[in-house]
Amino acid sequence: MSTRILSVRGVLPEHRYRQEEITESFASSMTSQVSRAVIERFHRNACVETRHTVLPLEQYAELRDFGQANDAFISAGVQLGARAVVDALKAVDLTPADVDLIISATVTGLAVPSLDARVAARIGLRDDVVRVPVVGLGCVAGAAGVARLDDYLVGHPDAVAVLMSVELCSLTLQRDDASVPNLVASGLFGDGAAAVVAAGTRRAERLVQTGRVQPEVLASRSRLYPDSERTMGWDVGAGGLKIVLDSAVPDVVRTYLGDDVRRFLAQHDLGPDDVGWYVAHPGGPKVLEALQQALGVEREALQVTWDSLSRVGNLSSASVLHVLADTLETRPPAPGSYGLMLAMGPGFCSELVLLRSPR
Repeated sequence: MSTRILSVRGVLPEHRYRQEEITESFASSMTSQVSRAVIERFHRNACVETRHTVLPLEQYAELRDFGQANDAFISAGVQLGARAVVDALKAVDLTPADVDLIISATVTGLAVPSLDARVAARIGLRDDVVRVPVVGLGCVAGAAGVARLDDYLVGHPDAVAVLMSVELCSLTLQRDDASVPNLVASGLFGDGAAAVVAAGTRRAERLVQTGRVQPEVLASRSRLYPDSERTMGWDVGAGGLKIVLDSAVPDVVRTYLGDDVRRFLAQHDLGPDDVGWYVAHPGGPKVLEALQQALGVEREALQVTWDSLSRVGNLSSASVLHVLADTLETRPPAPGSYGLMLAMGPGFCSELVLLRSPR
Protein backbone atom coordinates (compact mmCIF):
# COMPACT_ATOMS: atom_id res chain seq x y z
CA MET A 1 0.00 0.00 0.00
CA SER A 2 1.26 3.48 -0.81
CA THR A 3 -0.09 7.00 -1.00
CA ARG A 4 -0.13 8.94 -4.25
CA ILE A 5 0.11 12.73 -4.24
CA LEU A 6 -2.37 13.83 -6.90
CA SER A 7 -1.93 17.61 -6.86
CA VAL A 8 -0.29 20.45 -4.93
CA ARG A 9 -1.39 24.06 -5.14
CA GLY A 10 0.02 27.15 -3.44
CA VAL A 11 -1.88 30.42 -3.15
CA LEU A 12 -0.74 33.88 -2.09
CA PRO A 13 -2.53 37.05 -0.95
CA GLU A 14 -3.01 39.78 -3.52
CA HIS A 15 -0.72 42.34 -1.86
CA ARG A 16 2.84 41.87 -3.15
CA TYR A 17 5.74 44.11 -2.17
CA ARG A 18 9.43 44.42 -2.79
CA GLN A 19 11.55 43.81 0.27
CA GLU A 20 12.58 47.47 0.31
CA GLU A 21 8.94 48.55 0.62
CA ILE A 22 8.38 46.20 3.55
CA THR A 23 11.56 47.43 5.21
CA GLU A 24 10.40 51.04 4.93
CA SER A 25 6.95 50.23 6.32
CA PHE A 26 8.25 48.19 9.24
CA ALA A 27 10.96 50.67 10.16
CA SER A 28 8.49 53.57 10.08
CA SER A 29 6.02 51.86 12.41
CA MET A 30 8.42 50.54 15.03
CA THR A 31 7.64 52.23 18.33
CA SER A 32 10.95 51.33 19.95
CA GLN A 33 14.30 52.88 19.20
CA VAL A 34 15.81 50.66 16.54
CA SER A 35 18.26 52.00 14.03
CA ARG A 36 16.87 51.95 10.51
CA ALA A 37 20.28 50.76 9.34
CA VAL A 38 19.99 47.72 11.62
CA ILE A 39 16.56 46.84 10.24
CA GLU A 40 17.80 47.28 6.69
CA ARG A 41 20.73 44.94 7.37
CA PHE A 42 18.51 42.18 8.77
CA HIS A 43 16.10 42.48 5.84
CA ARG A 44 18.90 42.53 3.28
CA ASN A 45 20.51 39.42 4.80
CA ALA A 46 17.26 37.45 4.50
CA CYS A 47 17.84 36.97 0.73
CA VAL A 48 14.18 37.79 0.08
CA GLU A 49 13.26 40.00 -2.88
CA THR A 50 9.46 40.08 -2.67
CA ARG A 51 6.76 38.96 -0.25
CA HIS A 52 2.98 38.83 -0.11
CA THR A 53 0.97 40.18 2.82
CA VAL A 54 -2.64 39.56 3.70
CA LEU A 55 -3.26 43.25 4.45
CA PRO A 56 -1.99 46.34 2.68
CA LEU A 57 1.17 47.51 4.43
CA GLU A 58 -0.43 50.70 5.72
CA GLN A 59 -3.08 48.74 7.66
CA TYR A 60 -0.72 46.87 9.99
CA ALA A 61 -0.07 49.91 12.15
CA GLU A 62 -3.85 50.12 12.71
CA LEU A 63 -4.03 46.72 14.42
CA ARG A 64 -4.42 47.67 18.08
CA ASP A 65 -4.15 44.26 19.74
CA PHE A 66 -3.96 40.51 19.35
CA GLY A 67 -7.74 40.25 19.03
CA GLN A 68 -7.84 42.42 15.93
CA ALA A 69 -4.90 40.61 14.38
CA ASN A 70 -6.49 37.23 15.07
CA ASP A 71 -9.82 38.33 13.59
CA ALA A 72 -7.94 39.23 10.42
CA PHE A 73 -6.22 35.84 10.54
CA ILE A 74 -9.51 33.94 10.66
CA SER A 75 -11.20 36.00 7.96
CA ALA A 76 -8.33 35.89 5.47
CA GLY A 77 -7.20 32.39 6.48
CA VAL A 78 -10.53 30.82 5.65
CA GLN A 79 -10.57 32.57 2.28
CA LEU A 80 -7.03 31.56 1.31
CA GLY A 81 -7.37 28.03 2.65
CA ALA A 82 -10.62 27.46 0.79
CA ARG A 83 -9.06 28.71 -2.42
CA ALA A 84 -6.05 26.43 -2.07
CA VAL A 85 -8.18 23.34 -1.42
CA VAL A 86 -10.62 24.00 -4.26
CA ASP A 87 -7.79 24.73 -6.71
CA ALA A 88 -5.97 21.53 -5.76
CA LEU A 89 -9.12 19.44 -6.12
CA LYS A 90 -10.09 20.99 -9.45
CA ALA A 91 -6.65 20.20 -10.81
CA VAL A 92 -7.49 16.49 -10.68
CA ASP A 93 -11.21 16.75 -11.43
CA LEU A 94 -12.33 16.16 -7.84
CA THR A 95 -14.83 18.09 -5.75
CA PRO A 96 -15.01 18.82 -2.00
CA ALA A 97 -17.60 16.04 -1.71
CA ASP A 98 -14.89 13.52 -2.68
CA VAL A 99 -12.74 14.34 0.38
CA ASP A 100 -12.70 11.79 3.21
CA LEU A 101 -10.09 13.47 5.43
CA ILE A 102 -8.83 17.04 5.79
CA ILE A 103 -5.78 17.96 7.85
CA SER A 104 -5.31 21.66 8.53
CA ALA A 105 -1.98 23.12 9.62
CA THR A 106 -1.32 26.57 11.02
CA VAL A 107 0.73 28.25 13.71
CA THR A 108 0.11 31.97 13.06
CA GLY A 109 -3.36 32.36 14.59
CA LEU A 110 -6.01 30.73 16.75
CA ALA A 111 -9.40 29.56 15.54
CA VAL A 112 -12.04 27.54 17.36
CA PRO A 113 -13.85 26.10 15.42
CA SER A 114 -10.66 25.36 13.50
CA LEU A 115 -9.94 26.61 10.01
CA ASP A 116 -10.82 23.26 8.45
CA ALA A 117 -14.32 23.36 9.96
CA ARG A 118 -14.89 26.87 8.65
CA VAL A 119 -13.54 25.94 5.21
CA ALA A 120 -15.73 22.81 5.19
CA ALA A 121 -18.86 24.93 5.50
CA ARG A 122 -17.70 27.34 2.82
CA ILE A 123 -16.71 24.87 0.08
CA GLY A 124 -19.08 21.98 0.79
CA LEU A 125 -17.07 19.20 2.39
CA ARG A 126 -19.26 16.27 3.48
CA ASP A 127 -20.69 16.29 6.99
CA ASP A 128 -18.85 13.02 7.75
CA VAL A 129 -15.44 14.29 6.65
CA VAL A 130 -12.69 13.41 9.12
CA ARG A 131 -11.00 16.57 10.39
CA VAL A 132 -7.54 16.78 11.98
CA PRO A 133 -6.45 20.32 12.94
CA VAL A 134 -2.71 20.54 13.57
CA VAL A 135 -1.56 23.57 15.58
CA GLY A 136 1.93 24.19 16.93
CA LEU A 137 4.19 22.32 14.53
CA GLY A 138 5.14 25.54 12.74
CA CYS A 139 7.45 25.29 9.75
CA VAL A 140 7.69 21.49 9.95
CA ALA A 141 3.92 21.00 9.57
CA GLY A 142 3.96 20.98 5.76
CA ALA A 143 6.16 17.89 5.63
CA ALA A 144 4.58 16.37 8.74
CA GLY A 145 1.14 16.91 7.22
CA VAL A 146 2.11 14.94 4.10
CA ALA A 147 3.39 12.17 6.38
CA ARG A 148 0.10 12.12 8.32
CA LEU A 149 -1.87 11.95 5.06
CA ASP A 150 0.13 8.85 4.26
CA ASP A 151 -0.52 7.34 7.71
CA TYR A 152 -4.26 7.65 7.10
CA LEU A 153 -4.33 6.55 3.48
CA VAL A 154 -2.28 3.41 4.03
CA GLY A 155 -5.18 2.21 6.17
CA HIS A 156 -7.84 3.67 3.85
CA PRO A 157 -6.75 2.74 0.31
CA ASP A 158 -10.03 3.89 -1.27
CA ALA A 159 -9.96 7.35 0.33
CA VAL A 160 -9.07 10.87 -0.78
CA ALA A 161 -7.33 13.11 1.74
CA VAL A 162 -6.37 16.78 1.74
CA LEU A 163 -3.73 18.75 3.62
CA MET A 164 -4.46 22.48 3.97
CA SER A 165 -1.79 24.84 5.27
CA VAL A 166 -2.55 28.49 6.07
CA GLU A 167 0.10 30.82 7.49
CA LEU A 168 -0.31 34.60 7.85
CA CYS A 169 3.03 35.42 9.42
CA SER A 170 2.73 39.19 8.93
CA LEU A 171 -0.06 39.34 11.52
CA THR A 172 2.29 38.08 14.23
CA LEU A 173 5.01 40.73 13.93
CA GLN A 174 5.45 42.83 17.05
CA ARG A 175 5.81 46.57 16.41
CA ASP A 176 7.33 47.28 19.83
CA ASP A 177 9.79 44.39 19.97
CA ALA A 178 13.38 45.29 19.15
CA SER A 179 14.71 41.79 19.79
CA VAL A 180 16.89 40.11 17.20
CA PRO A 181 14.36 37.27 16.58
CA ASN A 182 11.60 39.77 15.81
CA LEU A 183 13.86 41.75 13.48
CA VAL A 184 14.89 38.55 11.70
CA ALA A 185 11.24 37.50 11.36
CA SER A 186 10.24 40.90 10.01
CA GLY A 187 12.59 40.40 7.07
CA LEU A 188 12.05 36.70 6.44
CA PHE A 189 8.43 35.57 6.77
CA GLY A 190 5.59 36.06 4.31
CA ASP A 191 1.94 35.06 4.00
CA GLY A 192 0.48 32.21 2.00
CA ALA A 193 -1.45 28.97 1.92
CA ALA A 194 -1.22 25.62 0.16
CA ALA A 195 -3.11 22.38 -0.30
CA VAL A 196 -2.14 18.82 -1.16
CA VAL A 197 -4.59 16.25 -2.51
CA ALA A 198 -3.61 12.61 -2.05
CA ALA A 199 -5.29 9.24 -2.49
CA GLY A 200 -4.86 5.71 -1.23
CA THR A 201 -3.59 2.97 -3.48
CA ARG A 202 -6.86 1.70 -4.89
CA ARG A 203 -8.40 5.16 -5.33
CA ALA A 204 -5.22 6.46 -6.94
CA GLU A 205 -5.30 3.73 -9.57
CA ARG A 206 -8.58 5.18 -10.78
CA LEU A 207 -7.46 8.80 -10.58
CA VAL A 208 -3.86 8.96 -11.81
CA GLN A 209 -3.65 11.00 -14.98
CA THR A 210 -1.04 10.48 -17.67
CA GLY A 211 1.35 13.35 -18.32
CA ARG A 212 1.22 14.59 -14.71
CA VAL A 213 3.97 13.95 -12.16
CA GLN A 214 2.19 12.39 -9.20
CA PRO A 215 4.76 11.04 -6.72
CA GLU A 216 4.24 8.24 -4.24
CA VAL A 217 4.83 8.70 -0.53
CA LEU A 218 6.96 5.72 0.51
CA ALA A 219 7.85 6.44 4.15
CA SER A 220 8.38 9.14 6.75
CA ARG A 221 10.39 9.75 9.90
CA SER A 222 9.86 12.19 12.76
CA ARG A 223 12.67 13.37 15.03
CA LEU A 224 12.43 15.41 18.24
CA TYR A 225 15.80 16.80 19.35
CA PRO A 226 16.98 16.90 22.97
CA ASP A 227 17.24 20.09 25.05
CA SER A 228 15.85 22.25 22.24
CA GLU A 229 12.48 23.49 23.51
CA ARG A 230 13.52 27.15 23.33
CA THR A 231 15.11 26.88 19.90
CA MET A 232 11.96 27.94 18.05
CA GLY A 233 8.36 28.77 18.87
CA TRP A 234 6.09 31.46 20.31
CA ASP A 235 5.75 33.23 23.62
CA VAL A 236 2.08 34.15 23.99
CA GLY A 237 1.42 37.46 25.70
CA ALA A 238 -0.94 40.41 25.75
CA GLY A 239 0.45 41.60 22.42
CA GLY A 240 -0.05 38.24 20.73
CA LEU A 241 2.48 35.77 19.39
CA LYS A 242 6.09 36.79 20.06
CA ILE A 243 8.61 34.76 18.15
CA VAL A 244 11.24 32.58 19.80
CA LEU A 245 14.09 31.97 17.38
CA ASP A 246 17.50 30.89 18.60
CA SER A 247 20.59 31.64 16.54
CA ALA A 248 21.64 28.02 17.16
CA VAL A 249 19.15 26.64 14.59
CA PRO A 250 21.81 26.23 11.85
CA ASP A 251 24.08 24.45 14.35
CA VAL A 252 21.29 22.01 15.25
CA VAL A 253 20.78 21.29 11.55
CA ARG A 254 24.50 20.67 11.02
CA THR A 255 24.74 18.48 14.13
CA TYR A 256 21.83 16.15 13.55
CA LEU A 257 20.20 16.26 10.14
CA GLY A 258 22.87 14.54 8.06
CA ASP A 259 22.88 11.44 10.27
CA ASP A 260 19.09 11.49 10.45
CA VAL A 261 18.84 11.42 6.66
CA ARG A 262 21.43 8.67 6.25
CA ARG A 263 19.75 6.44 8.85
CA PHE A 264 16.32 7.05 7.34
CA LEU A 265 17.47 6.19 3.84
CA ALA A 266 19.37 3.11 5.05
CA GLN A 267 16.13 1.75 6.53
CA HIS A 268 14.89 1.58 2.94
CA ASP A 269 18.12 0.21 1.43
CA LEU A 270 19.02 3.60 0.01
CA GLY A 271 21.88 6.05 0.42
CA PRO A 272 22.31 9.80 -0.18
CA ASP A 273 23.44 9.14 -3.76
CA ASP A 274 20.06 7.55 -4.50
CA VAL A 275 18.20 10.82 -3.82
CA GLY A 276 17.57 12.55 -7.12
CA TRP A 277 15.65 15.59 -5.88
CA TYR A 278 15.05 17.50 -2.67
CA VAL A 279 12.00 19.38 -1.42
CA ALA A 280 13.37 21.45 1.46
CA HIS A 281 11.75 24.07 3.63
CA PRO A 282 13.29 27.56 3.10
CA GLY A 283 14.12 28.29 6.71
CA GLY A 284 16.42 31.18 5.80
CA PRO A 285 19.85 31.61 4.22
CA LYS A 286 21.90 30.35 7.17
CA VAL A 287 19.62 27.36 7.67
CA LEU A 288 19.79 26.46 3.97
CA GLU A 289 23.57 26.72 3.97
CA ALA A 290 23.68 24.46 7.04
CA LEU A 291 21.31 22.05 5.32
CA GLN A 292 23.56 21.87 2.25
CA GLN A 293 26.49 21.03 4.51
CA ALA A 294 24.53 18.40 6.41
CA LEU A 295 23.33 16.73 3.21
CA GLY A 296 26.66 17.10 1.42
CA VAL A 297 25.08 18.77 -1.61
CA GLU A 298 25.73 21.88 -3.64
CA ARG A 299 23.38 24.86 -3.80
CA GLU A 300 21.91 23.60 -7.09
CA ALA A 301 20.33 20.65 -5.30
CA LEU A 302 18.21 23.10 -3.26
CA GLN A 303 17.82 25.75 -5.97
CA VAL A 304 14.01 25.50 -6.08
CA THR A 305 14.00 26.22 -2.34
CA TRP A 306 16.38 29.18 -2.71
CA ASP A 307 14.19 30.56 -5.50
CA SER A 308 11.06 30.22 -3.37
CA LEU A 309 12.75 32.05 -0.49
CA SER A 310 13.65 34.92 -2.80
CA ARG A 311 10.24 35.13 -4.44
CA VAL A 312 7.86 34.78 -1.46
CA GLY A 313 9.93 34.46 1.73
CA ASN A 314 9.43 31.82 4.41
CA LEU A 315 5.72 30.88 4.62
CA SER A 316 6.12 28.64 7.68
CA SER A 317 4.28 25.33 7.11
CA ALA A 318 3.06 26.35 3.63
CA SER A 319 6.59 26.92 2.33
CA VAL A 320 7.69 23.34 1.75
CA LEU A 321 4.39 22.71 -0.06
CA HIS A 322 5.05 25.68 -2.36
CA VAL A 323 8.50 24.19 -3.01
CA LEU A 324 6.90 20.82 -3.79
CA ALA A 325 4.47 22.46 -6.22
CA ASP A 326 7.30 24.41 -7.87
CA THR A 327 9.41 21.26 -8.16
CA LEU A 328 6.68 19.21 -9.83
CA GLU A 329 5.80 22.10 -12.15
CA THR A 330 9.19 23.50 -13.17
CA ARG A 331 11.64 20.63 -12.57
CA PRO A 332 9.70 17.38 -12.98
CA PRO A 333 11.74 14.57 -11.43
CA ALA A 334 13.05 11.77 -13.60
CA PRO A 335 10.72 8.75 -13.80
CA GLY A 336 11.25 6.38 -10.90
CA SER A 337 13.65 8.71 -9.06
CA TYR A 338 13.62 9.14 -5.30
CA GLY A 339 12.94 12.49 -3.66
CA LEU A 340 13.33 13.65 -0.08
CA MET A 341 11.03 16.21 1.52
CA LEU A 342 12.37 17.71 4.73
CA ALA A 343 11.50 20.49 7.13
CA MET A 344 12.33 21.60 10.67
CA GLY A 345 10.21 23.35 13.26
CA PRO A 346 9.37 24.00 16.92
CA GLY A 347 10.18 21.21 19.29
CA PHE A 348 12.94 21.47 17.97
CA CYS A 349 12.12 18.77 15.45
CA SER A 350 12.41 17.56 11.88
CA GLU A 351 10.28 15.53 9.50
CA LEU A 352 11.59 13.48 6.59
CA VAL A 353 9.35 12.13 3.83
CA LEU A 354 10.60 9.73 1.17
CA LEU A 355 8.99 10.23 -2.23
CA ARG A 356 9.28 8.49 -5.59
CA SER A 357 8.21 9.82 -8.97
CA PRO A 358 6.13 7.48 -11.13
CA ARG A 359 7.96 5.17 -13.50
